[in-house]
Amino acid sequence: MAEVIRMPLMSDTMTEGVISEWHKKVGDKVKAGDVLADVETDKATMELENYVDGTLLYIGVEKGKAAKVDGVLAVVGKEGEDYKALLDGAAAPKAAAPTTAQPAPAPAQPATSNAQPTTKVALPAGAKEIRMPLLSDTMTEGKIVSWNKKVGDAVKGDDVLADVETDKATMEVVGYEEGTLLYIGVEAGQAAKVNSIIAIVGKPGTDVSAYVAAEKSGANAAKTTTDNGQQTTAQSNQAVAPQPTTSNQQPSTPNSDSRVKASPLAKKLAAEKGIDISKVNGSGDNGRITKKDIDSFKPTTDNGQQTTATKAAPAFVAAGQEGYTDVQLTQMRKVIARRLGESKFTAPHFYLTIEVNMDNAMKARTAINEISPVKVSFNDMIIKASAVALRQHPDVNSSWMGDFIRQNHHIHIGSALALPEGLIVPVIRFADQKSLSQIAADAKSLYQKAKDKKLQPAEFTGNTFTISNLGMMDIEEFTAIINPPDSAILAVGKIKEIVVKKGEGFGTTNVMRLTLSCDHRSVDGAVGAAFLQTLKKYLENPVTMLA
Repeated sequence: MAEVIRMPLMSDTMTEGVISEWHKKVGDKVKAGDVLADVETDKATMELENYVDGTLLYIGVEKGKAAKVDGVLAVVGKEGEDYKALLDGAAAPKAAAPTTAQPAPAPAQPATSNAQPTTKVALPAGAKEIRMPLLSDTMTEGKIVSWNKKVGDAVKGDDVLADVETDKATMEVVGYEEGTLLYIGVEAGQAAKVNSIIAIVGKPGTDVSAYVAAEKSGANAAKTTTDNGQQTTAQSNQAVAPQPTTSNQQPSTPNSDSRVKASPLAKKLAAEKGIDISKVNGSGDNGRITKKDIDSFKPTTDNGQQTTATKAAPAFVAAGQEGYTDVQLTQMRKVIARRLGESKFTAPHFYLTIEVNMDNAMKARTAINEISPVKVSFNDMIIKASAVALRQHPDVNSSWMGDFIRQNHHIHIGSALALPEGLIVPVIRFADQKSLSQIAADAKSLYQKAKDKKLQPAEFTGNTFTISNLGMMDIEEFTAIINPPDSAILAVGKIKEIVVKKGEGFGTTNVMRLTLSCDHRSVDGAVGAAFLQTLKKYLENPVTMLA
């Protein structure tokens, strides 16, 4: 019997997922364990695995479209099996469009007493809407970074029509139907609400102006009566009206790199660093430019010498004149501002700073790296020491839950990592039970996955304590904002050599400052101070935490 494949819940915050790629097509033979598709959530791209042998009979959500959790994605069964009865009454995702395996609705519905034939306008036959997908649980709108096609251009099924910036990442909008780009609803540099129409693709010469006008006026949002008598709301939402913008907002983006094969992230980084992306050699498939290519790019001057690419400095006005530049917020920056604001002004923070002598830690790290299969960093040692210290201070390894405090019996250390798009916190799970080399290997793998945007939900959620290290950026001391639901976060400064009195003379020693930010609702000052003293003991004598 045929089986329905539904959108799984891939994280505790997930409400919808976007199909970024189908690896199988209708009619293909599939086995249990085969990867059917790639699904994008708010922070990661995950594989959707098949769990039944048979033939792929139906695909309900096209590439680039969003599907709600538990929404119908596909049907697998015996070749030629009638599966349509399984779809009756099934809640199809709002963004799903009918495929060839499902009969399309009639383009024009007959007038009934409840329908509104005089105002509702159907999309012309063969035309297909492209809507703004929901890419994360916090996303309400997406910003069109650039259009790679213009109205009248012929598009293929795998063409990238536009790059869309959300609160988490920059995504490619792919044209999933061959035809002509008939309509663009949102200009580059402007934002569109989730599920609003951003473009229409169809047959050359198709007139969609009446449909677009009905969408903008809200006429197509009226309720109509289906054949079985049940009322449904029109799938189309009112299109977003263009927002006011200045004439100098990203005017050249669509043209500057539209002919270059590059990932959206690579394009964004190139623009931020002032790099002409057309001069970058791509190392990806078919010469595609990736983030790694941008990071390692060194432009050459006319005489062939390499120079260091730097972000273009703001243009200062002449002496005695005033001026300014308004920089639009990215979607990620909006969410960071909201979440950190909630943490800072909801959780009553207090801060404790302690100085640690790192002489023994430096010697121990040198000895450890002589035998360790993976290079151990000072951050790895701090993760290990913090995890062992948390065993003795469970109040610090807790979460404020509103009307109770949850003391976690496991220790998962989040290690904050700065990416060009913002902060993400990979989690080293059960850190107290792992050796330094295991922690180093886990951290190295997680950091690389984060940079490649391949982190799975279990790898960036579930932290019980967080560490933020800016020592490698020459920062001596700072305070960090607590990463909910943790009750504390440790801010790590650089290891600094100072002069101290030794015996009858003077000598040098290496010290590091640690600042613990605590949520006073769940961690008292004495509790936080006791934790720091234990942490200091382990770092100043690393053998004790390895015993």
